[in-house]
Amino acid sequence: MIEEERIVAASAGADEPELDRQLRPRRLSEFVGQEQVREQLGILIEAARARSEPLEHILLSGPPGLGKTTLASIVAAETGVRLRVTSGPAIEFQGALASLLTSLEEGGVLFIDEMHRLQRAVEESLYPAMEEFSFDFVSGKGVGAQAIRLALPRFTVVGATTMVGMISAPLRDRFGASFRLDFYSPAELKQIIVRSASLLQVALDEEAAELLAGRSRGTPRVANRLLRRVRDYAQVKGDGAVSRPMAEEGLRLLQVDGQGLDASDRRLLGLICEQFSGGPVGLGTLAAALSEEARTIEEVLEPYLLQLGFLARTPRGRVATPGAYRHLGLEPPPSLAGAQAQGPPELFGADR
Repeated sequence: MIEEERIVAASAGADEPELDRQLRPRRLSEFVGQEQVREQLGILIEAARARSEPLEHILLSGPPGLGKTTLASIVAAETGVRLRVTSGPAIEFQGALASLLTSLEEGGVLFIDEMHRLQRAVEESLYPAMEEFSFDFVSGKGVGAQAIRLALPRFTVVGATTMVGMISAPLRDRFGASFRLDFYSPAELKQIIVRSASLLQVALDEEAAELLAGRSRGTPRVANRLLRRVRDYAQVKGDGAVSRPMAEEGLRLLQVDGQGLDASDRRLLGLICEQFSGGPVGLGTLAAALSEEARTIEEVLEPYLLQLGFLARTPRGRVATPGAYRHLGLEPPPSLAGAQAQGPPELFGADR
């Protein structure tokens, strides 16, 4: 057990955020996948550059880890301006928003992650800033209070959200372009893994790259994380080269199965299948039973399980499908036994 902990923790230090930044593509031509988004964004950038104008405001949505932050940095790099990064929860009051907006340069890009979590007062202050490039605030109190309008440089807001339905219609309407990012195919993930291995100077054979791609949950962030963990395993247990057998052993240690599910995913499915007899069970009940935040379940765990067809959302709560039972090695209850007799779908043809 001590040996396993040593391998898992081999490079899980504070340098990982920096590693993530190093692995991110810096130009649109380097970005893999999301073909339609990439093409439309390229046209948007080229047109704005030809007119010497700032880009329209852009809204990016989709599950975590698909490249929303990367695309925001690419937008700034392609237009040659500075990128300012913040998040919805970090902008706690109007003064914080004013400080961010007044620090932007002409044509600058402000990236707001988790935009669906903006405070209502902050959101309303953002409307004139996005539409008229001005910021309204009240100076003083009582009878001496004065409404002041502050002119802002023209800038671009790039918003990112995992829950686009929670963004109010007035805010959503102020974005000139809206793009939805989808899960990646194994072929696209393989390209990303091979590129990352080259940047990390890891010897990686083709079969190992295919194995990692098939177990990366359709998500580049997961693919890069698994590559780093398997690299650690190969360094400690082998000569540093990542072959398919070495990758298989490393993934076994990480408890990542053939569909890319980890211990947290299987725990969630097992809870619904065994403790709650397949559901329906409410999100709040699941969060309490797992000692996990409801938002984490909804935004991190559920999207991939829904894509695999292992989980279904109903008005009464979450329900496990026959595929979930079979994946866990359990017998589906009689009420579900006849459904989906062919077994769970293979997302992108991923190996099991």
